Amino acid sequence: MPLYESVMQEKPPIVLDIGNAYTKLGFAAESHPRKIIPTEVVLTTTGKTKLLFDYATTEELYDQIVDFLQTIFFKHLLVSPKERKFVIVENIFGQTIIRETLARALFIHFDVSSVLFVPAHLISLSTLAVPTGLVVDIGYSETTIMPVFSGVQIMSAFKDQSYGSRAVEEEIKRQLLATGVKEQLLTPSVLEDIKVRTCFVNSFERAYKEDRQSPPDVEYGICDDDAVISIPGSLRESVYELLFEQNNERDSLPHLILRAILDCSMDVRRALVESIFVIGGGAMVPGLLARLKQELQHLLANDDYYATRFHGQLQFKFYQAIGKQNFTAWLGGSLCGATDLIQTRSLTKDSYLKNEHVPDWSNLCDNRHGG
Repeated sequence: MPLYESVMQEKPPIVLDIGNAYTKLGFAAESHPRKIIPTEVVLTTTGKTKLLFDYATTEELYDQIVDFLQTIFFKHLLVSPKERKFVIVENIFGQTIIRETLARALFIHFDVSSVLFVPAHLISLSTLAVPTGLVVDIGYSETTIMPVFSGVQIMSAFKDQSYGSRAVEEEIKRQLLATGVKEQLLTPSVLEDIKVRTCFVNSFERAYKEDRQSPPDVEYGICDDDAVISIPGSLRESVYELLFEQNNERDSLPHLILRAILDCSMDVRRALVESIFVIGGGAMVPGLLARLKQELQHLLANDDYYATRFHGQLQFKFYQAIGKQNFTAWLGGSLCGATDLIQTRSLTKDSYLKNEHVPDWSNLCDNRHGG
């Protein structure tokens, strides 16, 4: 998609990708976010930190979003949001209340000129300049899979499961507590650091080997407490096995991918098999793509359920992300904000103020009126 001079002569649109754990923020047409910050707010009443989407009422959510956006604009981006254009990267099956409250905060409180909501899975593919792919997003609280064919999301084949980075960190904590580590040492930031620095995904052959030797243990120092804890080698290689667990539900990541492809019509399956795109912070662990490919090929060859439904010699192929997988969706939003879509597809302030409602693909009335 070409850049249009009229778009870039103005102040560049602000691009936000607000995830459950981290928020990516920056400006359109840039190749990296300016900042990646925790999706947390500091309560002005108590000074305590809480998750942005931890709320009891809509008004509480609204106040937290306003505080959070205020921090983004005036502490991190150092810009005034008034009369700015915005691109918001969102999960297409995200909560309507969050989308509506975010729009209300931007239009009513910050007086922005327009907001363009873009679906994360579809816009991630735009970073590769390809129209077709099976987008697997391994996030903090869930893993989601969306097939996209010729630029159209196949909603009926969407899959999600509740395993993600949070589940891996909970497994790390469980195993360390079992070895006698004190619970107060295992803060969320320490667990995340252990996961990033020490853990990896086993190869297919090694994962199913009976008498394998564990990798070496790692001594991990905790600066705040001057404590050193030992990370067992068995933990380092086993915590990501929850993505590949064999059970009767057939809901492991390889099964989920194959089921998503099978839920698509037969003529698009081969194209999806050959264009898998794994994104999200959870996708950055060493060894994941190689193991995933081996698991998929193994199921295709040895599982009768899939062998009778997939025809011909199929070879699973994966795209490599441009930049880091944890901000791929943000990068897609950045590209989108640099095209004329920001002019033609955005929800303007005047349109919003007529009925204070964000048009939604799932709302029959919005679609009937071309919203």
